[in-house]
Parts: sequence; C-alpha cells; structure tokens
Amino acid sequence: MDSKHQAGLQFPVQIRFDDIDSYGHVNNVTFLTYLQDARVQLIHRSLGSAAGAGAAEEDTFHDLVGKDNFALVGRHEIEYLQPLNFRPVPVYVNIWVTSVGKSSFEFGYAVAEQDGAKIYAQATSGMVLMNKATDKPIELTQAQHHALQEWSGAPVEFRRRPKPRNA
Repeated sequence: MDSKHQAGLQFPVQIRFDDIDSYGHVNNVTFLTYLQDARVQLIHRSLGSAAGAGAAEEDTFHDLVGKDNFALVGRHEIEYLQPLNFRPVPVYVNIWVTSVGKSSFEFGYAVAEQDGAKIYAQATSGMVLMNKATDKPIELTQAQHHALQEWSGAPVEFRRRPKPRNA
C-alpha cells in the first residue's frame, strides 16, 4: 500500500461464503457492505490522539456528532480492480478522510491485502452531517474537523474513470 493510504486506519473483514456470487468472487454490492463495516468501526473507535479541544480521548466521532445529528452517505464511487475470491483469511479495508468541507466530508477506501500488495477495489463515500429534526445539513464543529483531519490522506485516484465526451 502506498504511503498516501497510511494516514487512516485498517480493519479486517472476513469473507463469508454468502458474499460469493455465481462468478466465484465477492459480489460487487458486497464491497459496499465491507466499506460500511469499516466506516462504522472508524466512527465508533476512540479518538485517542485525534481528540481535539472539546473532546476526550475516549470519545468517538459518533459521540462528536451527537444524538441530534447524523452523518448520511450522499454518494459512493467504487472501482473494482481485481476479483476477490473466497478465502479463509480476512481481507482488509483501509479507510481515511480525503476532504473536509463545511458540512460534508469524504472517506477514501482501499480493499486490499494487509500489506497492500494487492488492491481489489478502491472507493469513496461522500458524507453529509445532518440535523435529525430539520433534515438539513449543519456545519461541522471544530472538534469534528480536528478528528477528521487526523485521518486525512490523499484523494482516491480512480484509474479507469472515463474522460468526458466533450474533453
């Protein structure tokens, strides 16, 4: 795995037999579940050194979001690079933050071998911080910005993105 993916965290995912499709590899939709699993683990993990002013080390990003708000997925983009077949050892999802805006942020992912020697898929998820009562986006707090910046890494460079027709 190149150094741009090292800023975030890595989570193991055990491939289940049910994840395999009729072609003998992990189904494309299942990859989104793997990304979700890593995202949920990250936001519920203690911030530790990522805790900024107004946050305790034992707080999680989920705690910083609060009970009145939630982070919604607004967009996914995924590129499948190699088939991933069933195996008894886990695959790893690397997750990091590629950008932080006023009320939104983006996660980058690589589904790969633990050492990064093979990358099976790379992806992004655009997230929006929303207020539950109003269903409207709200600004990220300073503590939320700080936590997200601690996990920052480079944008995902999709290799097979087609060029626009008028380019």
